[in-house]
Order: sequence, then C-alpha cells, then structure tokens
Amino acid sequence: MKPGFVYILINKYQTVVYTGVTSNLPERILEHKSKKYPKSFSARYNVNILVYYEQFQWIEDAVTREKQIKAGSRETKNELIRAMNPTWKDLFEEIENIMFE
Repeated sequence: MKPGFVYILINKYQTVVYTGVTSNLPERILEHKSKKYPKSFSARYNVNILVYYEQFQWIEDAVTREKQIKAGSRETKNELIRAMNPTWKDLFEEIENIMFE
C-alpha cells in the first residue's frame, strides 16, 4: 500500500479550484506547473498554485477524503484553505523535499 495526498490548487486569480489525489505530491504538482497534460482541466485553466494538502498513510484514505472535499461547496474548500494557509501562498516549496520510496 502506498501513502497518499489530497491537494487543492488554484489559479492566480483564485477563481478556479482543483482538488486532486496522488501518491507523490511533489511530482504531481510539478506536472501541474509544467502543464505536462496540456488538455487537462488544470492546464486549460492555469490552475497550478498549491494552497492546501493533507497526507494519509494509505492512498485509499486520500481518495475517500478527495471525494468528501469535492462534494463540498466552494466556501467549504475556501475554509479548508484558510485554516491551513491563511495567506493562500503557494506551498510547493514546503513540500518539495517530501521523499517517497
């Protein structure tokens, strides 16, 4: 079993929110930032600023949490972000050194 992360990205105007799940957060955020998949939602809407994440021991738990977050309102997502990251700064530098096996 792999560890997992759920994360929230925004665009620079804070008008678009993307919620995702991954087993390798730094690598996945780099994919968003580099627009590795140019036709994806995040690439089309320039959603590449990491403002929220949660870490889980098992990827299955992260998938469950992602579904909960996606089912919530935009205001609920905003509250999650504000609780962890009141200034809505890009947290990528904070997670760059998370290493995985």
